[in-house]
Amino acid sequence: MLGLTLREVALALREGKVSPTELCQRCLHFIRKTKFLNAYVTVTEEIALKQAEQAEKRFLKGETLGPLDGIPIAVKDNFSTASIQTTCASQMLKGYIPPFNATVVQKLLDQGAVLMGKTNLDEFAMGSGSTDTIFGPVRNPWGYSRQYQERCAQNPEDTKDSSDWLITGGSSGGSAASVASLTCFASLGSDTGGSTRNPAANCGVVGLKPTYGLLSRHGLIPLVNSMDVPGILTRSVHDAATVLGVLGGHDPKDSTTVPEPFKPFSLPDEIDVRNVCVGIPREYHAPGLSKEILAHWTKAAELFEKAGARVVEVSLPHTQHSIVCYHVLCTAEVASNMARFDGLEYGHRSTIDSSTEVMYASTRHEGFNDVVRGRILSGNYFLLKQNYDRYFVKAQKVRRLISNDFMKVFSSGVDVLLTPTTLSDASRYSEFIKEDNRTRSAQEDIFTQCANMAGLPAVTLPVALSERNLPISLQFIGQGFREKNLLTVAKWYEQQVKFPLIEFQDVADHVSEFPKKTKSASAS
Repeated sequence: MLGLTLREVALALREGKVSPTELCQRCLHFIRKTKFLNAYVTVTEEIALKQAEQAEKRFLKGETLGPLDGIPIAVKDNFSTASIQTTCASQMLKGYIPPFNATVVQKLLDQGAVLMGKTNLDEFAMGSGSTDTIFGPVRNPWGYSRQYQERCAQNPEDTKDSSDWLITGGSSGGSAASVASLTCFASLGSDTGGSTRNPAANCGVVGLKPTYGLLSRHGLIPLVNSMDVPGILTRSVHDAATVLGVLGGHDPKDSTTVPEPFKPFSLPDEIDVRNVCVGIPREYHAPGLSKEILAHWTKAAELFEKAGARVVEVSLPHTQHSIVCYHVLCTAEVASNMARFDGLEYGHRSTIDSSTEVMYASTRHEGFNDVVRGRILSGNYFLLKQNYDRYFVKAQKVRRLISNDFMKVFSSGVDVLLTPTTLSDASRYSEFIKEDNRTRSAQEDIFTQCANMAGLPAVTLPVALSERNLPISLQFIGQGFREKNLLTVAKWYEQQVKFPLIEFQDVADHVSEFPKKTKSASAS
């Protein structure tokens, strides 16, 4: 039952094959069995069971609130949740309990979704591995799959150190792991430069970054206001469209949401791609791209051509400057957004308070990790009066050129762009931490952050297993506010590849404590 898609389990609920309470209990049981993954910061067991009971009463009366009624979901721990701790995986907000729900969280609850808990992430969503968190790194469920373990048995050199697990990617690693490990059927992430799509790719699930302005950011603790977008993680493209239909639309509390009404849509089961034009950006043949991902990228283009689609090579010349441009703009906005955490109104406050200035400095030093402090310092440097035009203004101009590249390609008749999502399959933790956070983010987000710079929708989906029996994913980038077209094309390709469901070994074999320096996830 836990291996079903959201669409399938919703049908099972309506037909009475399983009750909302039973489904919730099964998910809670599996959360406990997979605790070693460290996907959850807070497990909301009592809240979930109460919500499931309410859903069951509605089902018995023949009533339903919507397509998510009774469906277990999870939420990244940088979305505000009323009466539930929201930490951003940072010492700065540990113990903070918001008085309100983020708009997208409230929309899920209004539809009867059952909240299983809050998921782990890189501190304040600054990272690409879900390793820089006060709760300890998130482990990739595929590292414990039957497929991967069988591969390791055949190739012992791949697993010389059994404690060296696979990363999920980040920063929404907990959300991706929660869906991949079958503990919920959909999860909310956030996406500023690829933070939904990157972990979705590593964990073998679907990750959707909607158009900027389509979903409300109210209650999403900001990283970069001009790029942040709530992300959706599910097991199928159809499920992502279902969740999008619940979340989309204008929010008076968020002036960046577009005022035009959003109409939920359904995706056809029979899809014809003969009138579709697929663009292949030549600049995405990046250094470090693995041969396996290149092969599946090529295979995808060939499958579209065989099905009658037009496949053309296109150019996005300014994308070569995108990652540097992103770094300047990201850190500048981080410096501004993190200024609110001063120890006065909420969050951590240092006991060293000999003066206001000393209290500010000690609070921020104690509350933020090295990554966050580093980005704040970089951003403040770029925003200095003598540097403002040289860095920040120039980066904004480059961002416009990047956006214009996409507009030019789409105006030429291209419907969607087909690209890799990551350079390779999931990395081992020991290899990943050899580089600093800045370098790792530049490597991991190389194919994803351009869509954020241009505000475009993008979706990643798993297409095959690598030689190591780990997920390989591809990304589709679409035109702004044309999510239906984008997801229809993505669903067609999903139907062609039929990616396998994860098969767990006996998870009890893998339950072990983290090293003493790593804190395990807490439960409420």
